[in-house]
Parts: sequence; structure tokens; C-alpha cells
Amino acid sequence: MSDKSLSRRKFLKKAIGTGVGVMGLSLFSEMSWINDVWAKEDVIKVGILHSFSGTMAISEVSVAQAELMAIEEINKNGGVLGKKIVPVIEDGASDWPTFAEKAKKLLLKDKVATVFGCWTSASRKAVLPVFERYNGLLWYPVQYEGMECSRNIFYIGAAPNQQIMPAVSWLLKNVGKRFYLLGSDYVFPRTANLIIKAQLKHEGGITVAEEYVPLGHMEFSTIINKIKAKKPDVIFNTINGDSNVAFFKQLKSVGITANVIPVMSVSIAEDELRGIGGELVEGHLCAWNYFQTLDNSINKKFVANFKKKYGENRVTDDPIEAGYIAVYLWAKAVEKAGKTDVDAVREAARNLEMDAPEGHVKIDAENQHLWKTPRIGKIRADGLFDIIWDAKTPVKPDPFPALVSNKVCNWLKYPKTGIGRR
Repeated sequence: MSDKSLSRRKFLKKAIGTGVGVMGLSLFSEMSWINDVWAKEDVIKVGILHSFSGTMAISEVSVAQAELMAIEEINKNGGVLGKKIVPVIEDGASDWPTFAEKAKKLLLKDKVATVFGCWTSASRKAVLPVFERYNGLLWYPVQYEGMECSRNIFYIGAAPNQQIMPAVSWLLKNVGKRFYLLGSDYVFPRTANLIIKAQLKHEGGITVAEEYVPLGHMEFSTIINKIKAKKPDVIFNTINGDSNVAFFKQLKSVGITANVIPVMSVSIAEDELRGIGGELVEGHLCAWNYFQTLDNSINKKFVANFKKKYGENRVTDDPIEAGYIAVYLWAKAVEKAGKTDVDAVREAARNLEMDAPEGHVKIDAENQHLWKTPRIGKIRADGLFDIIWDAKTPVKPDPFPALVSNKVCNWLKYPKTGIGRR
């Protein structure tokens, strides 16, 4: 079957057949435009690689929807280089080998110009060798633990010094010194907590405990009993996926509210709070660069468009916004380069800037991360945030915090490996 003959009905059947799952079906409810795009012979194909099934679907489906919305908007304004963009959608299924398999398919079989995708660091690290081997380009939309430097990835989410580390400093100043570290058992939480422990030691805080649970874990009674015994000033939460629903429900059931022990989370946002319920988490804290309640005209338009397309009950959040602007940044880089060639686009993206819903952002020329503004929000009963701290200006990304590493990522200074020493 040729691309141009793929009807919307066949496209949906193909997508569902790949294991998109129930949560992902709403992804396609507003995609009538894709039939017209597929009908054109001269298009630019891009990959959308997220989990539409499994434990991470609660987070990733909405990011994919934002990426698709950006593609549709760009197409309505003439596309890129006069060509329409067509998405090729694959389900990573919350399974890291599957992510790697799908990434290889997108690059070699579908021959996409670029890929927008992943959420967990485990999925990103699974696909990284694929992108490096075949010189593909991944636009990664989620905050992460740093300690990575790849010429084949643009990191659109926060580096540690733009989210985790400002959150720790704020908590030490405003909440207390005793930290209980709780996360999912994979690379992001473990590396994040390595950084947090070093920062606490450097800034006078105390790590009272460090616990990990498998992704998808639902029973927290033992850990909650330990929390009650340790009596920390704050719980620093790096749990990912739908385990957060169980954790916060069980936490409140034993009387641990934000007034008793506040939880600072760095992997849940407005979209996850729809599933958790604002009444369970009211008063707890999150650190991000974007909140739906940001008061600027670009964000108001972005929120209105997202709700109009996907439903008035829908919300936007940091990874959703990052996925959305990733598509626009890639499109700007392609227009600047005059072609979709990976090496040309990578070079054109250096120092690329835009006014985004989160504020002004810029791709760092040295390390391919984004300049972003750190913020902290307090959860309201309606599942949105009151922004209680704002760094005011974008912060240069540092993927290798000096507290735990003497490395630097600088592709301009170290063009062979990107890695140098401080």
C-alpha cells in the first residue's frame, strides 16, 4: 500500500492494530485532516513515538496529541518548505525494547525526517543507540536527569539545573531540611536522586530515606508506614506513570496531606492530575517550566486551541507544551536549513529561538538542550496550579551538574564526542 493511497479508515485500522490501545484511541478522533495529507505525493514524513498503551499511556497520549496539533497548524499555514508534514505513529507500549524496535522501523522503513517522542529516560536510552547508528534525530519533550550528550537528540524538557535543583533549593529555604526520596525504579529517578543527595549534602539538607518501586507499582502501605516513622519535612517524588494515582490516594487515606508532609513532584503535571484527582493532591507541589495558568497571550491561545481540538475538559502541561514547541522548533530549523537533512537541520537549530507558551526559549548551541525558566506550582483543588515561585528569566541548561560530574557537553568545542572536562 502506498502512502498516498492510505485512507483515514485504513490508517486508523493500521494504528489500532499496532497496539495503540483504548487510551490512545482518542488520539485519532480529530485527525480527519490526515487523509488529505496522505493523498499528496510530495510530503515530509515525521515519526510520533510514544506509549499509547501500558503504564505510561496516562502521560504520553496527550503529548502525542500536542505534537499532532502542531503538525496540523503548520500544515494549515503552508507546511514546511512548501510541503505538508505527515505523521507516522508508533506505539512504544511502555516497553523499552519495543521503543527501540519502533525507532528503527521509523528511520529505516518509513524513512521519516525526524522523530518526536519518548517520555521515560529508559525509553530514550533504549532508542538512543538506534538514532546514533542511523543518524536520526529525536526531539525529546520531557524533563530528565541529565548526564547525557548526544548529537542525535534535542532535549526540549528541563535539564537538572532547570527543574530538580531549583526545587531542592526552594524546599530547603521554605519547607525544611529532611527529605524522603521516593521514585520509580529506573534511570531517571535513580540519577535524579544521586544529584539531589549531593545537593542536600552541599546545601545543608538531610536524606532520611531513599526508596524505589517498579513502574506500575500500586501498593504503597509499607512505604507510607516508613514515611510516618521517618517524619520527613518533605517527600521528593520521582514516581512516573499511573503509580502516582495509587500513591497519593493511599497517602491521603492515612491522613498525610500537604499540611502534614508536602510532596514535591517532578514527573506529574496537570494531565496526570486529571487521573489522580485534585482533591487528593491539593496543596502539594510540582516543579516545572510551564503551567497551564501562565498568564501570557501565547499560552492563552495555545490552551484555547488545545481545548477546542480535544475537549473543554482537557488540560495542558509541561511535557504537552514541550512536545508542541518541539515540532515548531524542528520546522523552523528545516526552513532555515532549506532541507530536511539531519546534519543540516542540526546545524540550523543552534541558537534557534522562539516565544513559546512557557515564555522565551532558545536551543543552546553547545549542548542541544533548551534555555528554560524554572517554576514551582502549588496544586489547587481543580487540578491546576498557583505559581508560587518563578526564576523570571531563562536558565542556560547544564546536563552535567558540577556537584556530581566534572564533564561538560559542548559540541562546538568537542565536535567528535561532545564531552569535555570542566
